[in-house]
Amino acid sequence: MKKQNKKIIVRIAAGLGNQMFMYANALSLSKKNEQTLLIDNESGFFQKKNTTLERDYKLFYFNLSAKIAPFNYKYNNYWLHFIRKIIIFLDKFREKKIFIIEHRDNNKNTYYKPVKSNLSKLQIIEGHYESENYIKNIKREIIKEFSIKKKYLKVNIYKDLLKKNNSVSIHVRRDRFYEPILINENKSKYKGKITFLEMINYIYRGVEYFNKKLEKPKFFIWSNNFNNLDKFFDPKDFTFLTKNNTINDFNLFSYCKHFIVSPSTFHWWGAWLNQHSNKICVRPKNLNPSNNKNFWPKDWISI
Repeated sequence: MKKQNKKIIVRIAAGLGNQMFMYANALSLSKKNEQTLLIDNESGFFQKKNTTLERDYKLFYFNLSAKIAPFNYKYNNYWLHFIRKIIIFLDKFREKKIFIIEHRDNNKNTYYKPVKSNLSKLQIIEGHYESENYIKNIKREIIKEFSIKKKYLKVNIYKDLLKKNNSVSIHVRRDRFYEPILINENKSKYKGKITFLEMINYIYRGVEYFNKKLEKPKFFIWSNNFNNLDKFFDPKDFTFLTKNNTINDFNLFSYCKHFIVSPSTFHWWGAWLNQHSNKICVRPKNLNPSNNKNFWPKDWISI
C-alpha cells in the first residue's frame, strides 16, 4: 500500500475550535492508514447559513502539514452539494464507501467511536469528532501542527505577565450563553440553553478552587466581548486581556499555567495544547458545549 495513492479529504466547517477537531482527527486517521491528507477549505462555508454566522476557514493561521485539496475534490456550490447528498445515499449500498460520516445516536448525540476506514482509494471525512480519544495518540504532532505562523503574531504586553505569575486562564464566551440580566429578549427561544449566570457561577467555583490550591494565583480573563464584565469580575482581582484578535488570544493560552476551562472548543484547545509541566485544568461538571458525550478529557477536574 503506497501512501501517495490513498487520499483522505477532511471537510472543514464551523468555528475555529471545531475546525481544529476536524483536522486533528483526520490527521490521526491518515497516519494510521498511511493516507495523504488534503483539506477541503470551501465546501463547509459556501451556504448562507454559514456566512450569516461569519464563519470561514481559519486553519491557515497554523503550520499544517496537509495541503489544500484541488477543486475537483470539493462540493463548494449548491449543485455539487446536491451531488454530494446523492453520493452519500449511494454509499449505503457500497462496501467501500467514499464518505466517512461521524456516528450519531438516535438523539443526534455523538460519542467516541473508533473510525473505521475501508481504505478505498479516495475518502472524504465529515464530522466534528470532539474528543481527545481520537487524537491523543499523536498529541506531540498535533502541538507542532497547531503552532501559529509567525506572520500572524504581534508583540503582546500580557505575555510576560502570564509567564511570571501563577496564571490561571478564564475564557468568557459571550455569544454562546443566554444573558437574562444583560438583554431583553423572548426567553422562550433559550429554553434548555445554558445561562450566562450559570457560566459565571462555574467560574467563581474555579476561582475558589485555585485560591485554595495555588500560592498567589493570578486570574486572567479572555473574552470576545468585555462589555459589563467588570460587574462580575473586579478589575482589582482579574486582569482583562483586551485589544487582541482571535489568533493572538489563542497564542496567549500557551503562556498560561492553569485553566478554568470554558465550555467552548476554542478554550478547550488552548488548555489541551498548553505544555506547562504542572498544568491544572478544571472544567464544568454539568456544562458541555458539544454533542459529544466524551468531550471533556478524563484528567481534567470536574467542579
